[in-house]
Amino acid sequence: MDKLEKLEMMDKILREFEDLRNSQTSVLKKISKIEADNINLGVGLLEKKLPDMWQNVDSNLGLVTSLEEEFQAYRDKFYADNNLKALQENAG
Repeated sequence: MDKLEKLEMMDKILREFEDLRNSQTSVLKKISKIEADNINLGVGLLEKKLPDMWQNVDSNLGLVTSLEEEFQAYRDKFYADNNLKALQENAG
């Protein structure tokens, strides 16, 4: 795999991280909606379990976001260290 192919794969992974982050955010919104709906319903099972579920998903979202940021920095360093801007200009 040459350097430009590696860069393309890294960019693909970053898009997947973004999608994963958006999905986790959506899950948090859905859990919050269920919690809000349960205020009127008052089911103890949901009152007991949903906060734990929300906390676990929120923790995972933090991990995803952190790893995405670290991988973005790794990708940017790879791009700079290998002078890929020049390679892209020559290839295009």
